[in-house]
Amino acid sequence: MSNSKITREGIAAVEPRIRPYVRHTPVMRVDMADFSRPAFPVALKLECLQHSGSFKARGAFTNLLERPVPAAGVVAASGGNHGAAVAYAAMKLAHKATIFVPEVSPPAKRERIRGYGAELVVGGARYAEALVASEAFAEKTGALQIHAFNQEETLLGQGTLGLEIEADLPEIDTLLVAVGGGGLIGGIAAWFSGRIRIVAIEPEGAPTLYKAFEAGRPVDA
Repeated sequence: MSNSKITREGIAAVEPRIRPYVRHTPVMRVDMADFSRPAFPVALKLECLQHSGSFKARGAFTNLLERPVPAAGVVAASGGNHGAAVAYAAMKLAHKATIFVPEVSPPAKRERIRGYGAELVVGGARYAEALVASEAFAEKTGALQIHAFNQEETLLGQGTLGLEIEADLPEIDTLLVAVGGGGLIGGIAAWFSGRIRIVAIEPEGAPTLYKAFEAGRPVDA
């Protein structure tokens, strides 16, 4: 995948397009002493208050607004949050959505996806199998596939979170970013372009980025 569009300029260009559909979420300033740690001021970006419940709405709307959507609608594979975001964006923009989830996806997230009017399909035991099933569906129907992280528009949309953080916290020098597939940290890193320290945080039980850096290539974990 070319990264030619994943720049500060690219992120700044899509931000006005998605702004009517996403929230500029608030920042909460706290002290680590509140969490039984040594006193130190930190700021939390409350993207949990975003439409559909996560930052994923940014990438979903960017895909639907920047790419032509066929009559067959859109399709996505997701463990939950990305699927909910795509379903929500499709509902708002009056497109059909089909979401493939693995068997391990939480029932609450499945209900959220259905609640936004999407067709939900359980496609395999794990995310990789749901992704393969969604790709086969896209090939058969012509639906537009919206990848959770490996897609330029997804990265550009998630990068708008970095734009907001810089606007609200111009003094920031270090940013901790949760990592799953890498779409969020990829977009944010493109926005800041090395001007601050960015630290990736992932669970010990799912060290996908850590293992990839260790191996020097993408790996399964």
